[in-house]
Formats: sequence, structure tokens, C-alpha cells
Amino acid sequence: MINREDMLELTRRMTLSRTSFTRIAGCYVDEEGEFDGSFNTNFLKLPAPERKKNLELAKTIPFSDTNVNLKRYKFSLQARKPGGIWQLLTAMRECGLKNDALMDTFYEVVMEHYHSRQAYGVFVFHDSYDVPVKAADKERLGESEEVFTYLICAICPLAGEYEPGKPECGFLFPAFTDRSGDLEHVAVYQADPLGAYGEMIRKILGTR
Repeated sequence: MINREDMLELTRRMTLSRTSFTRIAGCYVDEEGEFDGSFNTNFLKLPAPERKKNLELAKTIPFSDTNVNLKRYKFSLQARKPGGIWQLLTAMRECGLKNDALMDTFYEVVMEHYHSRQAYGVFVFHDSYDVPVKAADKERLGESEEVFTYLICAICPLAGEYEPGKPECGFLFPAFTDRSGDLEHVAVYQADPLGAYGEMIRKILGTR
């Protein structure tokens, strides 16, 4: 189960004044399921309106209804084998999305399993959060307990000039469990809990 307070702790920082997002990368896929371009840039160098729009995309994932639209899943043994999706996500996280070859591989994996009747975009965000130590009364003590480095991925339908709509699905990797990074699990988001997109994203991630 996902603790709602853990997710709120992350999302409180997803504002223009508090964000520490370092990078955003992504790709566009046309109505035929064909690759239609990619981007990779320093998040804080985006104009303020672009930062705000993208923060809202990213925030949708952890801010959604926990254990309804956002559920925690464990990676399968197959997914954690060398060359598997877990290794790919870990490498993307460690390089801060700066390796375009890794990103292209990830987009290929998504496009192989994700099927939509309209153009869509894959948006990936990188962030590091200094998790503060909390006392028994939940008051912050100031010093950092650990640095939680994570990725948020949002897959969104596109409209007009590559304008993303509300995410249909996505994930937070690694999961944030008991205020700590949980590399064995991933938090998977789907806008429609009964829809097909959640099954697609779980197939991409190799979860069980």
C-alpha cells in the first residue's frame, strides 16, 4: 500500500518556487505509432510558463488517488535481469536523463507495448529530494536523512502543436516507501483504474 502522506511530501515541492527538478526528456509518437521526434533539456532553463505546465504533468502522477489511481507494484525477476527494464530505468536515473542512447532505448520499449488511437507524448522528469529527518512528533529536524533520486514518467495524449493533455498513465521510480527510496517497487498511475493503459504500462515495466 502507498502512504498518501509520502506522496504529498513529494508533491508539496512541485511548485515554481520550490522545485528541484533537474531535467526533462521525452518523445512524441504520431497516430500511426511512429516516432515523431524527441527532446532533452535542463528543466530549470525552461521559461516559467513551460516549467509550470510540466510541473502539473509530473505532479499528476504522485498526487493522484493513492491505492486507486496510483498503486505500488513489485518488479518481476525477469524485469530485473541484466538488460531488463529495471536496469534501464536505474541507468536513466543515475545519469540524470543525460544519456540520449538510454532514452531512445526507453522510448522504443514504450512504443513497442503502448498502443493509442491518437498521437501521444512520453515525458520523463528527474529529481533529487533531500529527505529531512523527522522526530517522533513528525516535526522536521533539519538535517537530511537520505537523498531520494527518482524519475516520473507521464504518457499523455497530444493535441495541436505537441500540446500534452492530462496523463493517461505513468509511474514513479523507484517507489517512495516509508519516506525512502524502494528500488524493488514502482508506483504505477492510470487515469482510469479499469482502463487498458494501466495494463500496458505494467507490461512495459514488467511488474507483478
